[in-house]
Amino acid sequence: MSLTLYQVDAFTDRPFTGNPAAVVLLQKPAEDGWMQQVAAEMNLSETAFLLPQTDGFNLRWFTPAVEVELCGHATLASAHVLWETGHLLPEDEARFFTLSGLLLCRRRGDWIEMDFPSEAPGPSEAPAGMLAALGLEAAVYVGRNRFDYLVEVESEEDLSKLRPDPRALAASVPGTRGVIVTARSHGTYDFVSRFFAPAAGIDEDPVTGSAHCALGPYWGARLGREAMLAYQASSRGGVVQVRLAGPRVILGGQAVTVLRGTLTAVS
Repeated sequence: MSLTLYQVDAFTDRPFTGNPAAVVLLQKPAEDGWMQQVAAEMNLSETAFLLPQTDGFNLRWFTPAVEVELCGHATLASAHVLWETGHLLPEDEARFFTLSGLLLCRRRGDWIEMDFPSEAPGPSEAPAGMLAALGLEAAVYVGRNRFDYLVEVESEEDLSKLRPDPRALAASVPGTRGVIVTARSHGTYDFVSRFFAPAAGIDEDPVTGSAHCALGPYWGARLGREAMLAYQASSRGGVVQVRLAGPRVILGGQAVTVLRGTLTAVS
C-alpha cells in the first residue's frame, strides 16, 4: 500500500515562498510513532495527517520533533489540497477535528479563511535569559498565552535584525512552544512578526498561522481594529489576513502546491 503526499507553500501565492507543509492523505488510522517519523523525514516545520470521517476530517500536525495542538499553515495547506484534488467541492466547507477542537475553512475567491480560536496573550514577566537569547536588551511588551510568549519590539528594523541563539532560547522558555516577536508596521501591513520555536524543532518558522491567534487580539486592541493585514518577516515571508470575531480569529491565506509524491514506507 502507498499514500499520496503533497507539499504546499502556505500563506503565499508564489511557489518557494511562504511556509511549506507536507500533507498526507491517510486511508486508515496511523500509529503516532510512524507519523512522527514521517514528519522527521519531511523535515518541514509541520506535516499534516488527514483521515476522512463521516462529517469531516481528523487532522493532526507534527513538527520534526513533536506533535502540536494548533497549526495554521498546515491547516491551510490541508484545506487547499482537499479542494484542489476534488475531495471537497469549491462551495464545500472543510471541517477538521483537531486537538484544538473543530476548525472550519472556507474558500473566498483565491483566499482560504480559517476559523480559529482566539488565544490572546496576557502580560507576563520575561523569563530569565529569554530577551538575551533573542538578542534584545529590552522589550516594549512581554506577554504569553497557553502556547507561546509574545514580545513586542520598538520597530520593524529591530525585528529584522534579530539573530536568536536557538539553544539559549529553548532553555529560557521550558514548557513553552515558542516565542513570537512583533512590531507595528507603517507601510502596507498593520503589523509584522517572526516566530521562533527551537524547543519544537523549529529554529524559525517561515509563517505561523497559529501565532496570529495571539497577534490578532493583541494588535486589534492596540490599533483599535477588527480587520488587519499582517506580514511574517522570515526569509521566505508570508501574508496573513486577520479578522477578530469575538472568541474566534478568522485567518486568511493563499496556498500553492509545489510537489506531489508517493509515500511508500507506510505504517
